[in-house]
Amino acid sequence: MTEPSDDTDAAPPRAEALKALIGQIMRFGVVGVIGFVVDTATVYGLHFSAGADLYTAGALAYVVAATTTWALNRAWTFRTASRERPARQWALFLAVQLIGFALNRGTYAALVTFLPLAAAHPVIAVAAGSIAGMGVNFITARAIVFRAK
Repeated sequence: MTEPSDDTDAAPPRAEALKALIGQIMRFGVVGVIGFVVDTATVYGLHFSAGADLYTAGALAYVVAATTTWALNRAWTFRTASRERPARQWALFLAVQLIGFALNRGTYAALVTFLPLAAAHPVIAVAAGSIAGMGVNFITARAIVFRAK
């Protein structure tokens, strides 16, 4: 009779891998909420305080929020991922998030253009855009930017 091997270098069981993935998704969501707050505050600040139009405010706010979420995802969500040079990784993060950006800001622009309620309360358009882009953003961030070591 053979003894079961005690191979501590073996891949974690599926349950452990699933638990780790769910943890990443949850942290990504928390970071997304923080990004949403930064995005909204920037839109409101640029539009209502600085006088920028909603499209300019939305575009600039996206860069500010994306930079914030990149930093938080690097430090927390994907903390075990490869540690490339920060500037290169940031640029890659912004580049691969373009699909999410298109979904996010396309939704935002459509709502502030065609829904008077969203134009009066841009938080509605920011929220809808954030939800539209989140899934794509997680997949591209995990698979391309923050690959496991």
